Amino acid sequence: MTDLNAANSGTYEFDNHFKINRLGYGTMQLTGSGTWGPYKDPKQAEAVVVRATELGINFFDTADSYGPWFADRYLAAGLRKAANRDQIFISDKVGQTRQGPGIWTPHGEPNYLRQQVEVSMMTLGIDHEDLLFLHRIDSHFSVADQVGELKKMQDEGKIKHIGLSQVTVDQIREAQKYAQIDAVENLYNVANHQDDDVVDDVVDYAESQHMAFVPWFPLNTGKLTGGDSPLSAIAKKYGVSEAQIALAWLLKRSPNILPIPGTSSIQHLEDNVAAANVKLSDNDFEKLSHLSN
Repeated sequence: MTDLNAANSGTYEFDNHFKINRLGYGTMQLTGSGTWGPYKDPKQAEAVVVRATELGINFFDTADSYGPWFADRYLAAGLRKAANRDQIFISDKVGQTRQGPGIWTPHGEPNYLRQQVEVSMMTLGIDHEDLLFLHRIDSHFSVADQVGELKKMQDEGKIKHIGLSQVTVDQIREAQKYAQIDAVENLYNVANHQDDDVVDDVVDYAESQHMAFVPWFPLNTGKLTGGDSPLSAIAKKYGVSEAQIALAWLLKRSPNILPIPGTSSIQHLEDNVAAANVKLSDNDFEKLSHLSN
């Protein structure tokens, strides 16, 4: 039987110091309802993080706005128990304010972005951000000001790599005028892959620029499951869960894709990691690539 390990998903190299396993973990579900407030069982949240490290996950994605900061606290607590803490890569995000459950408001004022980076580093117990995403581009401030502030912090040694979240190719190109962009985090999954659009193909553009592409909401299968749906039929063919097929599709789509499925359940976590062992045939990959809600 193949080992249950995220290393089976292949690796991605951010720099000479960090080569990570492509299948990562997102902390968004380690909060209360509406991504607001504490998780109902903080010890369980920490346990999921610890188990993730045991399963070979060394890439964790988080954000100051998850909670806010509750997910970061659980992540930090879990990682303190990790035997390989110095080999773990964290991507963080700033630039969204929260006014309550389910409410997200971009705010890209440079001093605010700097404040959030500083507070996030304190919360996570780190002296620099491995990868820092601008969570959203705020139309009230120029891209030059927003990305430029992150570049200043990069020059100060507080940020290693800069990324953008939920952006178009044109927005990436604009940001590239002010800093090297090493990653993009956009909504992307087997049921919604508008970033494959021929006019705005973010995934392929990111690959051509040697950027990581981190798909958020990677397990959304929308209406593609159940009954005789193609995704469900392929899952039955491989003898695995539909979630594993959705993740296997992402891993096969492009070598720069780093899925970050999140869960607060150790059972679901292990099921997700098992997706690293699923090798889709070219034919099944093409079938799935033509599905969309």
